[in-house]
Amino acid sequence: MMTPERLDSLIARFGECRIVVVGDFFLDKYLDTEPSQVEHSVESGQAAHQVTGIRTSAGVAGTVVNNLAGLGAGELLAIGAVGADGEAWDLRRCLESIGCRADHLHAFANLMTPTYLKPRDRTDPSLAGEHERYDTKNRGVMPQEVSRAVIASLESVLAEGGVDAVIVADQVEEEDRGVVTGAVREALSRLAREYPGVIFWVDSRIRIGRFRGLTIKPNQFEALGREFPRPGERVEVDEVVEALGGLREQVGAAVVVTLGERGMLVSDPKPQHVPGVELSGELDTTGAGDSATAGCVLGLAGGGTLVEAALVGNLVASITVQQLAETGTASPQQLRDRLRVWVSQRS
Repeated sequence: MMTPERLDSLIARFGECRIVVVGDFFLDKYLDTEPSQVEHSVESGQAAHQVTGIRTSAGVAGTVVNNLAGLGAGELLAIGAVGADGEAWDLRRCLESIGCRADHLHAFANLMTPTYLKPRDRTDPSLAGEHERYDTKNRGVMPQEVSRAVIASLESVLAEGGVDAVIVADQVEEEDRGVVTGAVREALSRLAREYPGVIFWVDSRIRIGRFRGLTIKPNQFEALGREFPRPGERVEVDEVVEALGGLREQVGAAVVVTLGERGMLVSDPKPQHVPGVELSGELDTTGAGDSATAGCVLGLAGGGTLVEAALVGNLVASITVQQLAETGTASPQQLRDRLRVWVSQRS
């Protein structure tokens, strides 16, 4: 049972932490439309939704950065690849506005900056106000020059010293279409051996079991190798515990499994379930895993055990999922308030 004093001691070190985030940085671009002003095209007859506001933020790996910044991390650095386009300019501006260095976000003319275009009804703040989304991603195999640039940046930044953690955000499902290619994955394993004092933490949508020597954070389905769970499906905690030992041995590092609203299961020093916060009302789980990652890694970098870090991750995620139609963040004070709720639910 974490005490408020123990949480405060972890939070006090957040501002001293130097965190590197490497992987797939997307631009989240929201188009706020006004339904009362819909026009219709003379040529096609299709509805022409009128945009009255545009909002942008860094997404995917950028969502991790947003959450780290919200929690008060000391120094943030992004490593990745983007296009030579306007979306890249917007993405850099979003990162730099929250104090994240973007000089290792390499631009390539043969790439597009991955973008989630999200039109939505300005008058409806609920999830029902979202229109269909348009995704821009690179569909071809990532050029070798991209991997070389990313690996060189990792080597350079780690050689500078002072890095507390490297967070890997492997979002793109197609093989070698994202920043975290096979070559980058091998380099990360090598660097984790060379820098044993640095926390290496991985979140990978499809290839979580391919990383070696890095702490991994699969969800309950990824931990069992299930790629396409049915809506509403969940895995019993006992079943995850059974799979945990084999997965821990396979990757050669600690494993933290997210269980949705039930919290997390950690592998070290022994399998232990860390309950989540019980919530009610409408929830938006977009980016919940990224916010949990930010909380967990800062908890570890702040001197916490894996169990304590998982609880911090649970607290952060419970705050962000209540922020509808946006990839939310949590503040240190919100963490303190949410811990009181979590403790009251355990008593």
